[in-house]
Amino acid sequence: MGGASEEAEAPAGSAVPAGGDAAAGDGAPAGGARPAGPRHDPSVRLVLWRHGQTQWNVDGRFQGQSDIPLDSVGKEQAERAARLLAALQPAAIYSSDLIRATATAAPLARLTGLPVILDKDLRERYGGLWEGLTDVEIRARYPVEHAQWLPPGGESSGTVADRAGAAIERIAEALTPGALAVVVSHGAALRLGAARLLGLPEELWGAVGPLANCAWSVLGRRRGRWRLLEHNAGTLPEPVLSDDR
Repeated sequence: MGGASEEAEAPAGSAVPAGGDAAAGDGAPAGGARPAGPRHDPSVRLVLWRHGQTQWNVDGRFQGQSDIPLDSVGKEQAERAARLLAALQPAAIYSSDLIRATATAAPLARLTGLPVILDKDLRERYGGLWEGLTDVEIRARYPVEHAQWLPPGGESSGTVADRAGAAIERIAEALTPGALAVVVSHGAALRLGAARLLGLPEELWGAVGPLANCAWSVLGRRRGRWRLLEHNAGTLPEPVLSDDR
């Protein structure tokens, strides 16, 4: 473990103005969103971007849906990554509503002029009784649950995969053919949601490694099939500080 993210439920709807802070919105589509009409199967790309570093990441605490802000390093990571991602000319930016995700999305929104569309289904795994604890504390207090990686009172991996995967699929459906969207979320939510869309059986979900803070994966969908185009991009290899394993 390390200390970063895992979260839970809800529909897209509100937006963060390009300047930064979250504000309620009416769910209007962003620049690359397509108007309602006959369902079609566009070729799209999604950049799945994990939030920047928090103090709980450094401390190795399980964050889950606890609303922990970015630390100074995390803010710098977000600014640097935003400059790279802005060059991709995204058509839309979506984000978990937790502050570490919205603060990561804010510099990209500022550079591109795009709003940030919030979706609670992009939250990290809910960690129940594990939230705020270190891995050492979790192993000591909940050895059986730790071995199963099932937080008491929290979400199972399958639940997170279904929730995040459905959110990512909705985002893809809202884009015009050829468009790219940036999805700002959390380590386990992104990894498990991507594994679900890629059709990996649960016993192979661990084959997709965790994301470092402010790193991203790229998924592409064409003719109804998802492919993993990049994984843990944006930085040189470095230790992963995360609730994910």
